[in-house]
Formats: sequence, C-alpha cells, structure tokens
Amino acid sequence: MTRLHGECWAVTDGRAGNDRQALALAEALGLPFRHLVLGLRAPWSWFAPRLLPGGRLALPAAQRRGIVVPPWPAVIVGCGRAAAYYTRLVRELSEGGTHAVQILDPRLDPAHWDTVIAPRHDGLVGPNVLHPLGSLNPIDNAWLAEGREVCPAFGDLPQPRVAVLVGGPRKGMPIDAAYAQALAAPLVARQWRDGGSIIALASRRTPPAVVAVLRERFAGIPGMVWSNEEDGINPYPAAMGWADRLVVTPDSINMLSEACAVGCPVQTLVRAALPDKFARFHRALREAGLLHDLDDEISARQTPLRETRAIAETVRQRIAARTASYA
Repeated sequence: MTRLHGECWAVTDGRAGNDRQALALAEALGLPFRHLVLGLRAPWSWFAPRLLPGGRLALPAAQRRGIVVPPWPAVIVGCGRAAAYYTRLVRELSEGGTHAVQILDPRLDPAHWDTVIAPRHDGLVGPNVLHPLGSLNPIDNAWLAEGREVCPAFGDLPQPRVAVLVGGPRKGMPIDAAYAQALAAPLVARQWRDGGSIIALASRRTPPAVVAVLRERFAGIPGMVWSNEEDGINPYPAAMGWADRLVVTPDSINMLSEACAVGCPVQTLVRAALPDKFARFHRALREAGLLHDLDDEISARQTPLRETRAIAETVRQRIAARTASYA
C-alpha cells in the first residue's frame, strides 16, 4: 500500500449518502481525517461549484477559522455539490498543495479537481476521472463481522435470513403502498415455502404507508420491521452481516452498491421503466452477475463488489507520483 503523510478533510453537506461515500474513502486513504459538514451561503450556493470572488465568505464567519485558512490538508475529499465548491476552493487557496478529490459528477470540467470519482453510469470522461461501478462504501469482511457482533440475536433467526432494504419514491420510480404489496407478496410466499426469517429496514425516504404494508404482511414471520428509532437502534450493519439474501428496492444507487458488497445474492423488484441513469446502473450490475430479479432462484454466494480500497490506492499513487515529480 502506498503511504501518505498529512491530514485529510472529508467535506459533505450532511446528507447520509454523501457522508457515507466521503467518509469511506477518507478512512481507506489511511490518513487522520476530519469530517466537515459545510453549507453554502448565497450567492455562492447559486453557482456552486463555480467559484465567485470572495470564496471564503461562502462559509458563515463562525466556520471560517481553521477551514478556509492554512494550514491546508494533504487531501480534501468531497461528495455532493456544496462539497465540490470547497474541494475546488481549497485546491486553489493552497495553490495546488492539497490534492482535491471530488466524488460524483461535479457538473463542471473535472480538470478543476485533481481526481474525480464518478460511477460508470454517469458517463463522465477525463484523464483524472475514476469510474467505479457502484458507490463507495465501507463494507468489507471486518465491517460485516462487527455488525454480527453488535447484534448476535439475528444469528438465532431461522435461515435463510432475508434482509429487505426499502428506499423511497423518486421521479419515475414510485415506491408506494401498491409497490410494497407487490414486493411483500413473493417474499411471504417464499418464506411459507422455505421457512426462514425477514428483516425489513426502511430509510428516511420510505413513506409511512409502505412501512404499514410491510408490518402487516410480515406480521408473524420471524424477524422484524424497522422504520425509525422508535423501533430501537438501526440494525442495518447487523442485517447486512447476517443476511443470506438481500432484497433492495431499485431507487437507491448507494443501497444497491452496499448490498452488492456483502457477497450474498441481491435481488430487486422493478415494476416500471427506470430513468436512464438508474437503468444504466442496473444493467451494469446485472451484466456483472450482481443483481437479479425478485423471482429468480438464486442460492450461491457471489463475488462481492468492493471498490473503495482499490480507488483509495489509486488516489494514493497519484498523490505520491505528483509529490515525487516535485522532489
């Protein structure tokens, strides 16, 4: 592994999906890192990630100290549009001394950053663009083992243990009560046939009507339905760690990527034509043998999709090569 020195800043807007990717990469880089949750004031927010005069003032005064003044970090990693503003700004303020890494398409020429990490389905091209198949995440064998240790009770559930990850509606992808009924029916039928248990987890975007359907349909089946803190601590890591099979709604690239990182069969239910970006992503997963229809009979484990450490090593090598060229 290529060794780096210095500090890393991980910058996000606080959205869970953006936090997940930026922190996963920052940790994989192997440097001490700070997580900075930053917003943007107007008018800078209107044009981000384009830089306007007085870029330091995009931050509230209370946040400027220690962020838009030196010493600068060796690496800054950002995910999301607001973060793209700061990764670009710090690169400029540090006069190139900070290696700026932007995750997801910044919707601007990638040459404004040292490294851009954009999944293949975005179609972004450039000599400094890396193209993982899915989104970055922390899931590996150690992460899954920790999830099992945190909640050993799931290990007592009858097998096969089916974890169901439920997102929420997006444009062109309705996740509603009707969808929940269509999702639950074959899962219940298969559980009656094969036995086992169901662990269903909602997300922040899951409509209450969907949760209500799942609670009704899965009542009496070993397992649980979790929707928020009223049901206890989020058992997501434990569900992933103990799952023999994963069923994921089609609306979240992050959820699908993380499910495919586990190594057990992953299935989804698609009831309508997907938007182009999602269709490309689903097709890539299917072509790689990582994603299957809900009614497919899949029993064997599969090679997990784990890209974060390889991406981190490529970033480390790029930084090391640039440092050597200046020596």
